[in-house]
Amino acid sequence: MTENSKPAVRPARPFFSSGPCAKRPGWTPEALNAALVGRSHRSKPGKAKLKDAIDRTKKILGIPADYRVGITPASDTGAVEMAMWSLLGPRPVDLFAWESFSEDWVTDAVKQLKLKDTRILKAGYGELPDMKQYNPAHDAVFVWNGTTSGVRIASGDWIPATREGITICDATSAAFAQDLPWDKLDVVTFSWQKALGGEAAHGMLVLSPRAVARLESYTPPWPMPKIFRMTKGGKIVEGIFEGETINTPSMVAVEDYLDALSWAEKIGGLKALIGRADANTKVLADWTAKCGWAGFLAKDAAIRSNTSVCISITDPWFAGLSDDAKAEAAKKIASLLDKEGVAFDIAGYRAAPPGLRIWCGATVEKADLEALTPWLDWAWSQVKQPAAV
Repeated sequence: MTENSKPAVRPARPFFSSGPCAKRPGWTPEALNAALVGRSHRSKPGKAKLKDAIDRTKKILGIPADYRVGITPASDTGAVEMAMWSLLGPRPVDLFAWESFSEDWVTDAVKQLKLKDTRILKAGYGELPDMKQYNPAHDAVFVWNGTTSGVRIASGDWIPATREGITICDATSAAFAQDLPWDKLDVVTFSWQKALGGEAAHGMLVLSPRAVARLESYTPPWPMPKIFRMTKGGKIVEGIFEGETINTPSMVAVEDYLDALSWAEKIGGLKALIGRADANTKVLADWTAKCGWAGFLAKDAAIRSNTSVCISITDPWFAGLSDDAKAEAAKKIASLLDKEGVAFDIAGYRAAPPGLRIWCGATVEKADLEALTPWLDWAWSQVKQPAAV
């Protein structure tokens, strides 16, 4: 394939970033016209919008009625940090890590909170640790979907219903794209900027009754920043889970999230969202099966993500390159496609093996991924051919 044999069809929306992700189909800035700008988020209409966001999130995701859902500052990271700083300490903790963000939570637990009784269960990029090693007498911290590795947990069967510890699950690239086993999860976090293509800066924190009981019975020994404080006088602050956020949210971002929720409801809710993500991922699966130079970083199809799809380069020529040359070649593919305006922000994560990362969540159109695959082949030909001469 040469410079002059570029594919004729281009993706209509070349937005394949793994966060912030593509806006929902048909989105325009006019979707924000009803934003409650210039008003307090604590006003009656302000709190109503925040409560609406919480209620509709619970309904679409099928979150149990007795679970609490709150809006947090600092995106998914803020929600995870809030949970870890508030809940960990009274029991040993099992920390599962197989990509960059799960490694961050290990760092928080071991080096920042300095928890003494921890077990770290690790696996490399593209793989999962043995989740069955979880000790149900311990607390557990893990991601459900490895955003930087393209690997997801297949089910919650490894978590006993009779566990004594609590489970803290970072589900930021899984929520609204995968069916989460709520009865096995005591804390779930995610952000608006992932699967529904919302704007950044805000996260969601979901607490089971068991997590609430821990909050009300345990006081951490370390200083607690104001934005992490969820209890007062030994009782949970219920207002946080009714739209009374700890700090000031962007009402423009709230409006955008409400718009995304409306779109999700209109197309058929969670089942439809999962279906779209699965269909998008199948486009790349079908392409890798015949392209001859690329494959999934996650070799086991049972644990492949249907959102943050990580592609490795399998061509023998690439395998013979130095590590630096591999990284440069992968970056060049992403750069060529960016320059052509057919795929933005698809370079693999900096700490992951050299490759590409293509978002396949529900806000991406299948037709755009179908249009992208010939361009992937074209970019690969441009990277390999000159170097092979």
